[in-house]
Amino acid sequence: MRNEKVTAGSRWQHFKGDIMEVMLVALHTETLEEMIVYKHGVDIWTRPISSFLSDEDVSQRPDNKTGQRFRFERI
Repeated sequence: MRNEKVTAGSRWQHFKGDIMEVMLVALHTETLEEMIVYKHGVDIWTRPISSFLSDEDVSQRPDNKTGQRFRFERI
């Protein structure tokens, strides 16, 4: 996992081109893992911070429209 700070109000680009706005950082009730709650269009989504800041290199994926290295990158 990348060592970046995720804060409410920050904007991130998904490698497929969409822009996400972080609404808040929450804690999972059972594991206490940090969860990112973000807005994508009119929908609200959540994912573990470990997934949001994954260091998996997606630059060679055929569906990568932005050419970025990571799934989400701060803009």
